[in-house]
Amino acid sequence: MRQFVVLGHDAPTTPEFSLDDLPGTGRLDVLCRCVTAAFVLSHAIREDVRAWLVLADEFTVRFEGSELRHLQPDERSTAALVREALERRGEAIGHEAVESTPGISLSRRGFEAVLEAIAGEEAGGGAVEAGTILALQEDATPVIEREPPADPAFVLADHREFTARERRLLAEHADARVRLGPEALHADHAIAVAHNWLDTGGFARY
Repeated sequence: MRQFVVLGHDAPTTPEFSLDDLPGTGRLDVLCRCVTAAFVLSHAIREDVRAWLVLADEFTVRFEGSELRHLQPDERSTAALVREALERRGEAIGHEAVESTPGISLSRRGFEAVLEAIAGEEAGGGAVEAGTILALQEDATPVIEREPPADPAFVLADHREFTARERRLLAEHADARVRLGPEALHADHAIAVAHNWLDTGGFARY
């Protein structure tokens, strides 16, 4: 299982937003492009992927590749799926998720709770399959210096840097800090490069 955790620092937490101005909606366009990069192949969906969109450290929308049915490769339709999930926010109790459409669910999880779930530390049955947590940061170790883990969980931020609190949480939970190349990449491009690193066994085979 490959996992991607994307922090939407200014992302909406209510469904009252326009699909015609995604950049002005807490840069929801960035998060939607990340979802596309995480799942969409030329003529297929990556089924062995899970993506977590952490919205303003208040809600999390989770996408399960093996169950997705309505994901299209454009920002607007993905934003509509996020909005549909937020319309069910009143039914999300604690960390118990509510499914909005096949493969997409919403929970009242912030960043710390998502990290605990991935690390298998979350109480109350909320943990998922444990993954090797890799924080994507510009000042970190080149990813080519390590072997690709079997079940990686990449953590990255949207258009903003990690906050001091987020860095502290990553220091506590992440197994490693890595960078994907010599240049800073947009979040969705970073996900595509991370997939390629895994698809090629660390850039070793094609």
